Amino acid sequence: MAPYNDAVKVRTVASDDAASANSGRTAAYEGIIDPTWNIGNVPCGGYVLALVLEACIQHQVSTSHVDPLHISAHFLRPTTPSAPFVVRVKTLKAGKGFTNLTADFVQQDGLRITAHAIFGVNSPSDDAQGITLKAPSPYARRVPIYSHPSEAKPMPLSNKMTNFSKNVGWAYDLETIQKNNPTHPNRATPNSVGGSGLEWAAWFEFKTPTEKLSNIYIPFLVDMFSNTISLLPREERGNIGVSWFPTMTLAVDFKFPICMLGLEHSQRTAGIYSSGRFISNPQSRHDIYVEVWSAPSNIGERPIKEGWREKQICLATATQMALTVPIEVNMNNAKRVSLGVEGPKL
Repeated sequence: MAPYNDAVKVRTVASDDAASANSGRTAAYEGIIDPTWNIGNVPCGGYVLALVLEACIQHQVSTSHVDPLHISAHFLRPTTPSAPFVVRVKTLKAGKGFTNLTADFVQQDGLRITAHAIFGVNSPSDDAQGITLKAPSPYARRVPIYSHPSEAKPMPLSNKMTNFSKNVGWAYDLETIQKNNPTHPNRATPNSVGGSGLEWAAWFEFKTPTEKLSNIYIPFLVDMFSNTISLLPREERGNIGVSWFPTMTLAVDFKFPICMLGLEHSQRTAGIYSSGRFISNPQSRHDIYVEVWSAPSNIGERPIKEGWREKQICLATATQMALTVPIEVNMNNAKRVSLGVEGPKL
């Protein structure tokens, strides 16, 4: 039952430090997937992407571009818990402002995830043309969660998240979730232009006191939401039963250097907002958009301070494409692992 900060660990196994970044510097990093962070019988895609990101961060630690700005990944097949892996990182191009990397997650001699990352310096630059859009500008987005963490409603995690339920907790923002009611004004009509789809929001807390938010927490946080299909009323779900929603693609933008969060922000709680608008063929694939925000406190802690909303910062945004498959596909992964058989091709 390792806490998250202990579960996201990789170590260097090979490197080519003599080669310059521009000529394609490469390195390999190894580790073992901690089964604590499974969704059912399959490691959480966001957690595994955090392992890939950690390898990229270590790859860049001695360069001038140490901050992740973007990472996008294609999940080719499920990974295996409690099994060793290797992440092979390669520098594609190291320019003045940005470095582009590729990273392949290999397990049991098979490519499971392939990713592309962009690194740079996530802080103000000397560029006179540079601007940032933030409060108090009326055009800046504010934290999209109505409740303060001390007021939000703590809820049990999904049954598929029981492996790490002792490590984390969340509290729903009920006002956001109520927007999904069939009678809510947000529901589209034949005369609607566009439509708001389905929304969800919550405060998400890491319970272990040693946890402290950093960039490696972001891929996991953007994968923690109530899925678009699960937000639909029962009558809108057709014949879909209990399901698993495996990630096919996941892209993350890092908006703010988390190390700069101040005393007015929690060090181990974040706000998560998600929305989805499309479900389509094949396999009821669907889109998810996610924002991760700073939090003014842990869940159920601290009094509400005037102006707390204006001080919250968007830490990251993400987009994802996921499938809808029977939960048995996830559960059968344990049988395949015990037999030493590769996971299902999705």
